[in-house]
Amino acid sequence: MINKFNINVAIVGASGFTGLELIKIILQHPFFKISYLATSEGGGTASQLHSSLFGILDLPVKKINFDEIAKTSEIVFLALPHKTAMETVRELMKFPHIKIVDLSADYRLSHSRYIKSYGEHLDLENLNKAVYGLPELFREQIKQARLIANPGCYPTASILAVAPFLKFLKTGDSIIIDAKSGVSGAGKKCETNTHYVTINENMFAYNPLKHRHEPEIEEKLEIFGGEFHKVHFVPHLVPVTRGMLSSVYLRIDNNLELEDPIKYLREFYKNEKFIRIRENPPTMKDVAGTNFCDIFARRNGDLLYVESAIDNLMRGASSQAVLNANLIAGFDEFIGIPQIAIVP
Repeated sequence: MINKFNINVAIVGASGFTGLELIKIILQHPFFKISYLATSEGGGTASQLHSSLFGILDLPVKKINFDEIAKTSEIVFLALPHKTAMETVRELMKFPHIKIVDLSADYRLSHSRYIKSYGEHLDLENLNKAVYGLPELFREQIKQARLIANPGCYPTASILAVAPFLKFLKTGDSIIIDAKSGVSGAGKKCETNTHYVTINENMFAYNPLKHRHEPEIEEKLEIFGGEFHKVHFVPHLVPVTRGMLSSVYLRIDNNLELEDPIKYLREFYKNEKFIRIRENPPTMKDVAGTNFCDIFARRNGDLLYVESAIDNLMRGASSQAVLNANLIAGFDEFIGIPQIAIVP
């Protein structure tokens, strides 16, 4: 555990949407200080990288240098692409004082599932040390870890919606998840599907029933609930900048008592500050710019409908990463985490 205040942190991969959100959150954090910013190429300053930081942060943006990161930083946020992140983690874990929150998918899955979704893993030693950074389910493990695999947006929204109801599912029954994401979830690099002309006034599914977050959702639900349930996952892009809705369909075992799913959710998450249980289905704007996950549920016979809403850049990436950093630093996890969005 880090036992002091004013902790120096590095952001490696500072040029993307999540990198900017990390900078904005940490600038408001009472105990974290940005000591090092890096991109794969380096060059310029933070305000040149993100014009919104003009007059606020002019820290130089370096090319990634492991020795320099180790000299200047105690906690490192990695906002790098898959595969690139694992190469960086492998080098940084050689420095015993460094703790890492990795926002890529490189350490989220078991080896066998990782191979199927992403290809060969080159850092099995650290893969086995990583802790999945979903605090509501794995808080105590996170506190003791050096390497946190920060969950992505789709798994965060889906797992938090399903986890409370796992014990009510029929044995071996499938889980159907229909999710919608704002375009920023695809990252800063423009692709055909994220081009303005394609997404404007449009909505479409992509990689239905084949998306690589599907096995991540399955695996974490199995670890938490102790039983495997096949997940059928269909993601959609919608013409908004940020936000996510996850609609989940579950079959409930009628032999098990679940009279009021809203009441049950309130009890299940009663100690969780960033889970809000809604009487009506939440919207993307309800959570935009915050770390909240809003959840609603309704039952009709043996069918249970659960809906969750998060900000894909915040709870699905950057604010959750800072929350995990608070935990590994030994702080109250809520410190510095936005509760009210200034900009929707």
